[in-house]
Amino acid sequence: MKKITSLFYVNCNGKKPVREWLLSLDKADRKIIGEDIKAVEYGFPIGMPTCRKLGSKLYEVRSNISDKRISRVIFTVMSGYMILLHGFIKKTQKTAKSDIELAEKRQKEIK
Repeated sequence: MKKITSLFYVNCNGKKPVREWLLSLDKADRKIIGEDIKAVEYGFPIGMPTCRKLGSKLYEVRSNISDKRISRVIFTVMSGYMILLHGFIKKTQKTAKSDIELAEKRQKEIK
């Protein structure tokens, strides 16, 4: 049974940036990320290596996708829902401040 249900963040233009990003990836990578999101839905709160708290009510779903790339989906939990705020392919060891700031901006929009 799901402990939390994931929903896509929707911006003021009705767009779902994380969904659009996922659809830009190939099917195999989408499947891996989807399975990791599902693991969080059924096991929240779960820890490493699948999920990590980023602070200020932000978490990340951590996925290893094709070609030794690493993806992250940053989310927040509100009213029993996992709101997917931002998705990206990691380019550096540390998550870029701009990625966290974008997720925080989107988080504030939905409050």
